[in-house]
Amino acid sequence: MHKVEAFEELRPLLFSIAYRILGSVSEAEDAVQETWLRFDGSTTPPTSVKGFLSVTVTRISIDVLRSARVRRERYVGPWFPEPLLDDPYQDPARSAELADSLSMAALLLLERLSPLERSVFVLREVFGSGFDDVASAVGRSQAACRQLLVRARRHMRAGRPRFEADSKKRQELATRFFEALREGDVAGLRDLLAADVRMVGDSGGKAPQFARAVVGTDNVARLLASLVPLLARIDVTFEPHEVNGQPGAVFRDRDGRVLTALVLDVLGNQIQTIRSVVNPDKLGHLGPVADAWAIDGAAKRMRRRTG
Repeated sequence: MHKVEAFEELRPLLFSIAYRILGSVSEAEDAVQETWLRFDGSTTPPTSVKGFLSVTVTRISIDVLRSARVRRERYVGPWFPEPLLDDPYQDPARSAELADSLSMAALLLLERLSPLERSVFVLREVFGSGFDDVASAVGRSQAACRQLLVRARRHMRAGRPRFEADSKKRQELATRFFEALREGDVAGLRDLLAADVRMVGDSGGKAPQFARAVVGTDNVARLLASLVPLLARIDVTFEPHEVNGQPGAVFRDRDGRVLTALVLDVLGNQIQTIRSVVNPDKLGHLGPVADAWAIDGAAKRMRRRTG
């Protein structure tokens, strides 16, 4: 098979590996492109193209993640992964692992691991790579990789919430939530929210943001029931869409530009966490980005006029 054809066939897999290691669509795409350049420049045909490319994209991602860690430590406010609407890689044999590892909650847990632990966990636990490829990718012995995997599993299990397993029930709950949201129905929202529900956003200091996380059924329900109808008055709309494999929605301004991506964590038939990504730097891959500051100003003016 020609190099280009072989690479394009594996591109979805390479992106999915890089995204789970990096939590960034733009950085994952850059890592995949750099992988192509190295593959195209190699003169010796690899024994396994898939193995070679998986190892290469992992090595590149580890280097990028190490430098990204420094930037994330200086990040303004909560840091969330860049929202991903659709995972380009599908494998029926590993659908459960792929879906579970894509959620924002799982990606935030992966942030707590070292770059090597994270990479070993992604390659072995999510994609089922052999320990020979894992060892080659991270530059450690197979025995060391097994120890890294043990530590990574321990950290992930300790912090991982158990999401609602029944996707149909989860989607039904999300449908009710967005209907109540559209109508500004405080009571309807309360019925769907956990007592300790948290609503938190990632603006990176580049868009309007809550002063702190909003916590509790009443606080979150009242905020949402007042905010969303107000935004509707200035022609902000939203369309439900899976975000990182979980129920969510994309909000757009009157010109169709992306304002925010919102994602729900469902636990025990209730919404446990609502995350919103507003940082414009993290939304460009979804389309043209709205001016969140202008929308915030318009919403405040509308609120003053309507009391």
